[in-house]
Amino acid sequence: MAIEFELPDVGEGLTEAEIVEWRVKIGDTVNVNDVLVEIETAKSLVELPSPFEGKIANLLAGEGETVEVGSAILSIETADSPGSEVITDPNDPDGDGHPGLTSEEFAEAERDAASTVDSEGGANLVGYGTAPSAQSRRSGRRRKVAERTKPATETEVQQAQAAKAKPAHPKSARPASVPAASAYPIVAKPPIRKLARDLEVELSQVQATGLAGEITREDVIRHAEQAKLFTNLETPSWNPVREETFPVKGVRKQIAQNMVKSMFTAPHVTLFVDVDATRTMEYVKRLKSSPDFAGVKVSPLLLVAKAVIWAIRRNPTVNATWTDTEYTIKHYVNLGIAAATPRGLIVPNIKDAQELSMRELAGALEKLTITAREGKTPPADQQHGTFTITNIGVFGMDAGTPVLMPGEVGIVAFGTVRPKPWVVNDEVQVRQVTTLAASFDHRLVDGDVASRFLADVARIVEEPALLLD
Repeated sequence: MAIEFELPDVGEGLTEAEIVEWRVKIGDTVNVNDVLVEIETAKSLVELPSPFEGKIANLLAGEGETVEVGSAILSIETADSPGSEVITDPNDPDGDGHPGLTSEEFAEAERDAASTVDSEGGANLVGYGTAPSAQSRRSGRRRKVAERTKPATETEVQQAQAAKAKPAHPKSARPASVPAASAYPIVAKPPIRKLARDLEVELSQVQATGLAGEITREDVIRHAEQAKLFTNLETPSWNPVREETFPVKGVRKQIAQNMVKSMFTAPHVTLFVDVDATRTMEYVKRLKSSPDFAGVKVSPLLLVAKAVIWAIRRNPTVNATWTDTEYTIKHYVNLGIAAATPRGLIVPNIKDAQELSMRELAGALEKLTITAREGKTPPADQQHGTFTITNIGVFGMDAGTPVLMPGEVGIVAFGTVRPKPWVVNDEVQVRQVTTLAASFDHRLVDGDVASRFLADVARIVEEPALLLD
């Protein structure tokens, strides 16, 4: 019989999503957790796995079409048909289709398989990933689940028939479709391969550093020279099409709504300060050479993030939310980092950033950046932020007027660090100078609080050793 697969809510409050790419076509046979389609929500790209085993009967939505949550997007012809005889699997006495597992255990396994972000930060569906020898934090549990749900062998079936005189029903098991290792001369997961295609990286030229010889995201990013990802050194020819019109949808629609809401509800006030960041740049250089930070990307943004967290602790009013009837000061920091991606601007945040050490924060920033550029940032990572940093310096900009994220009352823009003349002890010297800009919701953050906060951030950028106090 044909079962309709409805578009699920893959994030809090999702109402619609766009069909980006079908990974199957009519007539294809799919197993449980095979990827059916890639969709784009207002926040990220998401791969939807199949909850059924069978043959694709029909695709009910076209690529580029926006579909509401709960609407059927395809139908799958399953092996079961109305009136067919129900045969009991000796390993599945409760007849729920997942032998040896309670319904709660299988539901947990399904959730892990469909939405787990693996140890490198990428979505990893059942049946996807590196060759079987590659290990991850949850590989042990997945292997146990796969062993408990694998189809019975012929010998086991004969034993079961002898024991109960009933044949085992092979359709009741839900095996994970694991690609043969021979099919992957280059060991890399599907998200890594997609990232390599996007960055025009030839995987055969990438040196793998994974524990089992697999290529990681960091390997691809480093090979592509991350600093040049958004630098276009070639001048393209003029498009022969005079005008192009595009629908407002997806991330662009969400960005527009957020910016209009922010500008027309929160009265912005912006402050600027030039800062001698020479000691910060020296400190970053020392961290890069430290064995304690081996394998972790260290940048001046790390020190600015630490400075912002330190300044928030001294000026908690800037870390708050405002409504017309009340405001709430947050005594924790979910630090948002504005990320420019090929799909548009998104602002994922690091939860409880105030609890992280310098190395942990560096790792969190690197993971956040890589995941955002891949378009794999989960919706949960883009919600409940309390304060934001936008690093416009990576584009060579000195300063700008940042716009508040809706609901937040503060944001800092970090400009590029470049050599400039600076007066030190009444002498002009060449120093590494940057500009910090900060916008605030003036309904809550008064001028004195805003000034003290930005001065505190500048103080740490000038002398990072103050963080040791």
